[in-house]
Amino acid sequence: MDPKISQLLQPVEHFLYCSTPLAWLSEARKPENLPVLLLDHLHCELKAAQSAAFLIRRYAPDSLLAEHVLHWLKPYEDFLYRGVGEGHFEGTQSLSRTSQQVRGDDPVVNELISKMVLLIKEELHHFEQVLDIMRERDIELQPISAARYAAGLRRHMRTHEPAAFIDKLIVGAYIEARSCERFAKLAPSLDAPLAKFYTSLLRSEARHYQDYLHLARMIGEQAGTPAQAIDDRIEFFGQLEAELIKSADPEFRFHSGKPEVISVATPQCEVSSQLE
Repeated sequence: MDPKISQLLQPVEHFLYCSTPLAWLSEARKPENLPVLLLDHLHCELKAAQSAAFLIRRYAPDSLLAEHVLHWLKPYEDFLYRGVGEGHFEGTQSLSRTSQQVRGDDPVVNELISKMVLLIKEELHHFEQVLDIMRERDIELQPISAARYAAGLRRHMRTHEPAAFIDKLIVGAYIEARSCERFAKLAPSLDAPLAKFYTSLLRSEARHYQDYLHLARMIGEQAGTPAQAIDDRIEFFGQLEAELIKSADPEFRFHSGKPEVISVATPQCEVSSQLE
């Protein structure tokens, strides 16, 4: 492995409580599973952008930005979920310009807006890249059921604030870190164009998980939550995430666990997977 990539992955691997099982990698390397892998990856990129947009709307509701995030996402959601449009997007250039107009007095809100706007831009760009790859390989869009992974993490989030906010950010951190780890594990087994693409995603995914953790700690400090309490929640979700990854899973998805009985069927589409 390239020393720079190895150095980039060290904190990610240290953060995660387990590595991806070899049984999952074995399935992911099979050519017949590539269509569902890419299709699920496509959905994951949009879900990541949706989750970031939800955080802005929920925790910066008075900002000008909160009025725009749904508009930014709508063309992508219309295309993927409702089959509207040709899949050619105008891009997200307006996101940064708008975000510069909404700086306020709350440092946490400002940091949230700054981090989440960048994340939305990158995830939607990755969505477009995955879509291009699918088109090049004649992989058709079709409905796909969601993995148990994200729901399994969200099920344990607290519901009172600011604890709920902190938990949402910690869950986001683990999803991004696992994505980064899997991109790195998959890349050497893929053909050259796909390997190059997955390797190109590592830096942004590694930064995303750190951004989520940084925000969680900022909110905890602002709310007077002891640092150890934040660490305890990070450990709690880390162990939970590892159990989801290591335990038997009946479906093969990008974030699925250890294969049990592999199913690549795609019976239905989850319209939204925001961190609600």
